[in-house]
Amino acid sequence: MTISVERDKETGVAVVTLDRPDKHNAITLDMARRLGEVWRGFRYEDEVRAIVVTGAGGRAFCTGIDREDAGRVPQPSSPYTIDDPLVAIGPKANDLWKPVIAAVEGMACGGAFYLLGEAEFLIAGEGAEFFDPHTTYGMVSAFETIHMAQRMPFGEVARMALMGTAERISARRAHETGLVSELTVRGGAQAAAREAAAVIAGYPTEAVQGTVRALWAAKDAGRAQALAHAPHLVTLGNLPPERQAALFTRRGSGFRTR
Repeated sequence: MTISVERDKETGVAVVTLDRPDKHNAITLDMARRLGEVWRGFRYEDEVRAIVVTGAGGRAFCTGIDREDAGRVPQPSSPYTIDDPLVAIGPKANDLWKPVIAAVEGMACGGAFYLLGEAEFLIAGEGAEFFDPHTTYGMVSAFETIHMAQRMPFGEVARMALMGTAERISARRAHETGLVSELTVRGGAQAAAREAAAVIAGYPTEAVQGTVRALWAAKDAGRAQALAHAPHLVTLGNLPPERQAALFTRRGSGFRTR
């Protein structure tokens, strides 16, 4: 089982866990499909009123798509479209408007931002690190950067996207810039997220979901317009797969955290 779901009927909180710790919770095509099913299913579960999404193992929240599975996705020849298997892994992409809190421990990078970008807020343990490796490996960071541009100051997300694997944002820096709403001790993010979710789940769900919709309405017009450009930016800007693979094999291990 690579996606696990725990439901607490007493509190009304569900916990969705990316459960592939040996692979840093990288998302396979099957996991991507399963996430969509989970979010859509929650729309019909009235007993679930708030949700926590997290990663197993403590070393990573998620490191994006599994590289082996990424190579199995056929792509259309048009420069104006792309088949992105992660585009619908988040709750909002699946028309779920129950509040979602992300609990982040360890690494969160690349495709993890599809999930983090559609959570209401993030709680992180002291050891969490955020980075975006796309440019290092000859890939355009479009969807991920657009999601993060809704949550971070422009200069911060621009630096993260352009610095690639050379730099990681610490949990403390993420908290200072507003990406993370609460910083906990290492290993404490999920407990804090569960506690916050239980408070929210205790309120009338109609009012809560209406508030979630209102918050997203405040920024969705710009976000939707930006996401509409993302497919052809990726198609036009990405290096061919074989050149990306060569960059991966030459990657260095050095980076600095700020």
